[in-house]
Amino acid sequence: MVRRVVLSSLLLALALCEPTVYLREDFADGDAWSSRWVQSEHEGKTFGKLDLSAGEFFHDAEKDVGLKTMENARFYAVSTEFSTPVESTEGKALVVQFSAKHEQKIDCGGGYLKLFPSTLDQKQMHGESPYNIMFGPDICGPSARRVHVIFNYRGKNLLLKKEIRCKDDELTHLYTLIVRADNTYEVRIDNKKEQSGKLEEDWDFLEPKEIADPEATQPEDWDDNPFLDDPEDTKPEDWDQAETIPDPEAKKPDDWDDDMDGEWEAPVINNPDFKGEWRPKQIDNPKYQGEWEPAMIPNPNYFEDDKLYLQKDIKFVGIDIWQVKAGTIFDNILITDDEDFARQVAKETFEVSAAGEKEKKEAKDEIERTKREEERKAREAEEAAAEAEDEEEDDVDGDESAFTEDAVVESASTDKEEAAEAGEIKDEL
Repeated sequence: MVRRVVLSSLLLALALCEPTVYLREDFADGDAWSSRWVQSEHEGKTFGKLDLSAGEFFHDAEKDVGLKTMENARFYAVSTEFSTPVESTEGKALVVQFSAKHEQKIDCGGGYLKLFPSTLDQKQMHGESPYNIMFGPDICGPSARRVHVIFNYRGKNLLLKKEIRCKDDELTHLYTLIVRADNTYEVRIDNKKEQSGKLEEDWDFLEPKEIADPEATQPEDWDDNPFLDDPEDTKPEDWDQAETIPDPEAKKPDDWDDDMDGEWEAPVINNPDFKGEWRPKQIDNPKYQGEWEPAMIPNPNYFEDDKLYLQKDIKFVGIDIWQVKAGTIFDNILITDDEDFARQVAKETFEVSAAGEKEKKEAKDEIERTKREEERKAREAEEAAAEAEDEEEDDVDGDESAFTEDAVVESASTDKEEAAEAGEIKDEL
């Protein structure tokens, strides 16, 4: 009997320790993914096609298959339902984890996921559809390359106030968001911590406890001028000078006619002694009270919330993005309540694949580098051969030109001899 009770207790403890997996998607069953993922048909959008692919370089052709964006300059909007919907995360963590591979050298486009409530109409999903959490990389140009962490709180989408830079190379990278029951969070990239903190501090969930009294006004006798004129300072007697004066070096032209040209006046120049408007020097104001600020009063809109982490009613995960250049591969999507389990999954999947993928990428890069080097050498050899051929043709042309000149000289000499001989015959006749 005692053994039975102990065994039952152990089984109960193991059951309580088992992680809750709300969703796990690795696209390992081939084309069956299309029966789970629903394509949006929202009007006014041209949605791009998605298909399975492991990309150009990978560790395992079957295990590394993911969902790839296939068409440039398109919106993408697909979603799938959780195997176990989230009813409440009270007292538990929420972990969102997935990999994204920007094999296309992305320069503008999203690579994030959105978690949606049960109210989502999957066939009408679009950019304005309300969501619970948005998480993942987003790239737009060389400077805007960040990891988004956006929470919807009381109808408002709240952005993370800290900056987390995403990866922008061509390799697969793993993104993990952990929201804990103690109102803290952690963002991991490639299973390594990149950012962490408190929800209340890093998002504007709550109104401030105090606000400036909107009805307060500055007293009329409040002195907020830090300086004043020195009452003992006096203006020097020689201060007032004209701004401009006649040019003392100017001379009346010799041909100037006062009757015809009028009375001559020297041109004016800036007065070097002009000092501008005189003002007394400034001294510290002994009555200075500082910059006036209204009194702080309790904020009537403030309320405490010790469960900022709490999420209720999450039923779908979706890819809702725009990409200028397609080619991103999404894979190993995991939504769970156990961060240790998520880390273990990352070690068994991402870390194994990433190591092999990197080796394949380096080998591919080396082949391409060698090919470019061979092409460069071949091109240089062709250019050198063409240059040598041009120089040889120039030498041949020079020889032919000399021969022609000699021929002309010889012809001219022959003509003179024939003319002399004809003259001698004429004289004899």
